[in-house]
Amino acid sequence: MKFYLYSLLIYILVFKTNFYYTQQKADIAGSNDYYRLVWSDEFNISGKPDSSNWKFENGFVRNHELQWYQQDNAMCDSGRLIIEARREQKVNPEYIPGSEDWRKNREYATYTSSSLLTRGLHSWQFGRFEMRARIDTRQGLWPAFWTLGMEGRWPHNGEMDIMEYYNNKILANFAWGAREKWKPIWNSTSISLDTLKLKDNHWDKKFHIWRMDWDQESIRLYLDGRLLNKTDIRNTYNRDNEARNPFLQPHYIIINLAVGGSSGGDPSPTKFPAYYEIDYIRVYQKQ
Repeated sequence: MKFYLYSLLIYILVFKTNFYYTQQKADIAGSNDYYRLVWSDEFNISGKPDSSNWKFENGFVRNHELQWYQQDNAMCDSGRLIIEARREQKVNPEYIPGSEDWRKNREYATYTSSSLLTRGLHSWQFGRFEMRARIDTRQGLWPAFWTLGMEGRWPHNGEMDIMEYYNNKILANFAWGAREKWKPIWNSTSISLDTLKLKDNHWDKKFHIWRMDWDQESIRLYLDGRLLNKTDIRNTYNRDNEARNPFLQPHYIIINLAVGGSSGGDPSPTKFPAYYEIDYIRVYQKQ
């Protein structure tokens, strides 16, 4: 009798173990089949980024940042896109002495960098957006991987910050429109770089994976598989009279390395050049 019970127990344990691993493999296979790759840039070329994928912003653009955006600071090399921020003087051709516009009252830019975007070339509604990259976390630098909606003015077109870094913080954010023009409603979260370096002192020297999973119901932002922030799309309607939901429309991608500005901090103690290195960017959608 004891032998029979012992044999039965062994059988049950073996059956459950085999079932667990079989089910685990099925779940993994199912997850791989769940999304299909619809667009990517692996940056496996030498020289300028692929013009069929990327356009460039030019000049002073946003957030009172210090850098002048230009194409010359982005280059593909050894399977990576490298955005280089430099400390150098650039004449502002739109300079107007005494102008109240911050883009025009600076005679010179004291830094240069690049900002690339897929607007007018590629946009997507829903899917998994993924980037593998290494960011420079020194003072005054502001790298980002984010999206904006195709229709409407900011913030009523919707903003999804899959990754941005400044002032010792990794951020994951969503923004949509308040009742007033130009005023955002934010859902933001951040992690201290010091917290990450407690587990890995060389965290900022390594490549990491940032990911967004976006569907009709919610948006989730991840860092190396860790959920950082999420939002329920039922709650993200703009508060103006049109009451549109900016996350129920196609978005385009932006990747940039800013310097200083309203959030970036003081870059003066930092030794330049600085680099934002991107191994790949991929977009998957459900089959």
